[in-house]
Amino acid sequence: MRNDVSTLAPEENKSRIRFSFPWDLAAIFVLIRFILFVTIPYEGIQGYGDFNHFFNLARLGTPFVDFWVEFPPLFPFLSEILEVFASGRAHTYGYFLILLLTLVQAGNLVLVSTLASKMYTQSNARKIGLVYLALIVGLPYGWWYFDVFAVFWMLLGLKYIFEESDIKAGFAIGLGMLTKWFPVLLIAEVWRRRSVKFALITTITALLLVVFVLGMLMLSSPDMTEASLKSQLSKGSWETVWALIDGNYSTGNFGPEIERYDPALATISRRAPAVVPPLITFLLFGGIGLYLMYRVRGKEMITGVAFIGATWSLFLLWSPGWSPQWILYLLPLVLLAIPFQRAVIISLSLVLVSILEWPILLSRGMFDFIWVPIMLRTFIIILVFVEMARIAISSSEDVPLETAP
Repeated sequence: MRNDVSTLAPEENKSRIRFSFPWDLAAIFVLIRFILFVTIPYEGIQGYGDFNHFFNLARLGTPFVDFWVEFPPLFPFLSEILEVFASGRAHTYGYFLILLLTLVQAGNLVLVSTLASKMYTQSNARKIGLVYLALIVGLPYGWWYFDVFAVFWMLLGLKYIFEESDIKAGFAIGLGMLTKWFPVLLIAEVWRRRSVKFALITTITALLLVVFVLGMLMLSSPDMTEASLKSQLSKGSWETVWALIDGNYSTGNFGPEIERYDPALATISRRAPAVVPPLITFLLFGGIGLYLMYRVRGKEMITGVAFIGATWSLFLLWSPGWSPQWILYLLPLVLLAIPFQRAVIISLSLVLVSILEWPILLSRGMFDFIWVPIMLRTFIIILVFVEMARIAISSSEDVPLETAP
């Protein structure tokens, strides 16, 4: 007698492993990444990323204690742990890091799909999840750099904000700030959406977590911790319109890793000073952000995502620097808030312009053409801001919107 699926008992059918949305997309993502990583030589996977830089930093000792580092502390300490588990072998470290980043990015896919399923119908949410999967599965920024960790905390923070889980949102934002400072922008949505009491709970939770960790590091090594915190502020402009105005035609890299033993070198900029002081532009863009915050009143999820997308776009337009992997923060917001067809076009445009910038142009030393991707990207981000602001304000005023995919 044939023992096929049709003859199995219902209990046996139920015992089979089944992936439902969005976990099926996450499983597909991990499978594709696995095939990609086991069929490409390590040098090809490493590509133009920062594997060597992260590994070399991990070998210097304890971050924030033995040396200064340009990142907030969460990833440097995690990198140090991976280096210990790898027994100092660069290839092993690299594969550990790739595996971890892949799992985190699969989590990002689950979070984007989960948020989409709460905003749209199941079929439309699945469209968004599939497009997001297609965009990120082969995009090397997801494993060349560690920004996917901060994207995870940003998306998790959004989820908890919408669920009104104030303490959880605070922890997610705090962990995001300890990875990269960018998730602090979520606090704007907290204060826009929640009452003063609950906004304070989230804000204080996030700040206490950050202050506690940085305070412990400051007690352990005040010189290296202070140098680490000041390093990005002293960096100057790179890869933005402001950098073109300043005459800085270079990437945002710091000097050799060996310099990290000297805290005095953390505040030495190798770039031309700002022609337009960032404080002046901050007042301008900050004023626009406050006006937008005043105009946006709705509590719908699409209003919140669009408001964060507009806030993030404003920050990028103000920021003296830009790194191509930062599109990883924009892509989920664009897909979740902007009408589907326009979102796909904008997302593809951002990916193509970023790849044109790095690695196509800059890895080949073609710095004379850096203005091309900078101008294209700035134009796209302006469009994203206008679209996000329109959606946030219109949804607050109950104007019908074409929001569904």
